[in-house]
Amino acid sequence: MSINIFVRLISALALCIFLSSCNDDRHTSIRLAHHLDTQHPVHKSLVHMDEVLQKLSGGTMELVIYPSAQVGTEREVLELLQIGSMGMTKVSASSLEAFVPQMKVFSLPYLFDNHEHYWKTLESNIGQDLLDAGTPFLIKGLGYFDAGSRSFYTTKKKVETPGDLAGLKIRVMSSQTAVDMVNTMGGAATPVSWGELYTSLQQGIVGGAENNPPSFYYSKHYEVSKYYLLDEHTSIPDVIVIGTKVWDKLTTQEQGWLSEAMHQATEYQKVLWAESTAMSLKKVKEAGVKVIEADKALFQDSVKPIYESLEGTILEPLVESIKSMGEE
Repeated sequence: MSINIFVRLISALALCIFLSSCNDDRHTSIRLAHHLDTQHPVHKSLVHMDEVLQKLSGGTMELVIYPSAQVGTEREVLELLQIGSMGMTKVSASSLEAFVPQMKVFSLPYLFDNHEHYWKTLESNIGQDLLDAGTPFLIKGLGYFDAGSRSFYTTKKKVETPGDLAGLKIRVMSSQTAVDMVNTMGGAATPVSWGELYTSLQQGIVGGAENNPPSFYYSKHYEVSKYYLLDEHTSIPDVIVIGTKVWDKLTTQEQGWLSEAMHQATEYQKVLWAESTAMSLKKVKEAGVKVIEADKALFQDSVKPIYESLEGTILEPLVESIKSMGEE
């Protein structure tokens, strides 16, 4: 174990959940860690969630938030949730694939017809079942945040069609589904950690990456990536999760307050996200980034083999159910 990881673990253990009571005077603090900076709409929405929670509980519950990867990466914080040393976190649904294989469905390209179809799915029984599916692994999904649609951005090579991706190293998350998508389109998928991506783009280790507009802007990747192709290939939600070891220690009333605070934070974040997306695109254009409208039909055709490969897998019926929701 490296010294850095050891220090992080010791620090995280020092930040553990305190569920304290003194006679009938119970105060509950839940530690929440995430890797985004304080200007990001996700962080602002988590702050709003804390404000709602304190109001609902009359000041007897609170979230103590640690942003900017103070505690570790998404994977490291998930592991701390499992042992009860951290209470909550925000992760991409793709980061949960190792625990909940069905979460891979969100990484499938062009799964949703539009944004309405996306939220209709998340707020349905399908979305709730996926939130609950992590409980055997000691993590419970509380709700979703909008993470928009992911698109490609590149440093030197202009990309307008799937053919332009040929041989180009594209950074992807540590998700086999994301790797398969980029490779099927013709690119060379290259997993790189988020914290190392700016330098990897700058030094040419990868020639591009893919993410939503706010993440592209707030990460400052636009400083080294001068092309942004709005192909919107995937819409992978963020998931707010809590460790079951912490959830199970909450009273029924506290669980209710936390669930309602989650609901209100989601509605708040939807508005914040839309505003942030528009602002981010405006800012990167002003910085000299060429934003390109993609011919999405070309990209949809290029990933048909991915859907053909799902036949007979656990994802096939799930995809059919999601697709049918868009037709209703």
